[in-house]
Amino acid sequence: MKRPGFFNGVLAALILAIIAGAAFAGLGAVFATASILQLIVTSLAGAYVAYLLGRSPDRTGRVATLVIWTLAALAGWALAPNLAVLLCLHVLMIWLVRVLHYHSGVLTALADLGLSCLALASAIWAAQQSGSLFMAVWCFFLVQALFVAIPKSFAAEIPSADGETDDFQRAYRAAESAVRRIATQR
Repeated sequence: MKRPGFFNGVLAALILAIIAGAAFAGLGAVFATASILQLIVTSLAGAYVAYLLGRSPDRTGRVATLVIWTLAALAGWALAPNLAVLLCLHVLMIWLVRVLHYHSGVLTALADLGLSCLALASAIWAAQQSGSLFMAVWCFFLVQALFVAIPKSFAAEIPSADGETDDFQRAYRAAESAVRRIATQR
């Protein structure tokens, strides 16, 4: 599967914000607000992690990532003293999933961590200004959608002796050369 684009992230943000708003409104009459918010935070983080894993170009490690995320989410649900700690835990887990499946350098991981912190700050700001869970979730995931602008690595590609920078192109040229040599040996 190809790496998600910005508009995929915007669509995911809209869907998750609508689901969060509807769930909060629907469950608010039955359950305590703190319990509902814990459930919504964990569910949204799980849905976003599933989205990230589904769009990840990496084919290995998906099941292990999902199992580890689930165990950490259950531990967070049981041990987090308040919603703020649970929220920070899920933001860090989302960041770790992206680092493992989308980035390959320390600088890109740090840039993504900064983006995750900015997303959390924008969600807190939106919640304080509007009092709306929909707006908070929308702002959080809208900023998270910007992670696609972070390159896989900030390391510059070093061209080979023949000027090629793409590994595939080098391999293709080497294969062509080998076929030519075999064909001319007759």
